[in-house]
Amino acid sequence: MALPQRAFFTLHETASRWGCTIADIGGWATQGKLDIVTGIPVVTCDAEKVSGKITISPMDMLPLFRRSGTGPTVIKLQRIKPEHSDDWCYVTEPADGVEVSIADLLITGHDLQRFEDEYDLLRRIGGGTGALSPYDWEGMYVALLKHVHEHGIPATQAELIAILQDWFADTADNADMPDESTIRRRLRPFWRALRSEK
Repeated sequence: MALPQRAFFTLHETASRWGCTIADIGGWATQGKLDIVTGIPVVTCDAEKVSGKITISPMDMLPLFRRSGTGPTVIKLQRIKPEHSDDWCYVTEPADGVEVSIADLLITGHDLQRFEDEYDLLRRIGGGTGALSPYDWEGMYVALLKHVHEHGIPATQAELIAILQDWFADTADNADMPDESTIRRRLRPFWRALRSEK
């Protein structure tokens, strides 16, 4: 049984996954393209108690997003947006604000998926480690499904690999394309399923 979608990704994981910097993510958050969230213990905002998941404003934490990497790793926030609220509130207790670490800043799985879909990032994202791949594996899978639908299953795996190599040669932005063994490794579970092999 497949696991559910991940609930959260740290900013470091997200930056690695997207091939960008944390400063880039902070900039997109200031433009409303995604939200950065974290969790806090109980604080007081005027007469209201607030805890749990909150949204932060990257501009309130600007030193954490320095591209030079010279900023602090922890900062105290005095403005937060509680979950299920559209309004910012101001921390009155502790008087100097609530401490937040850059290591604890998160993007929800839903927000990450929406951002990737909107900006077509799936074409650049590799396998389960979140590492970037120079090859368009998602496009290859689409080409595989289309070929099987239109022409049926090739007689041999080698024939199917040759078809996919031709697809890479025709669609790659540059001359760089995966070798036969790399395609075979990606293709193996699909081929076994198509040929009902165990």
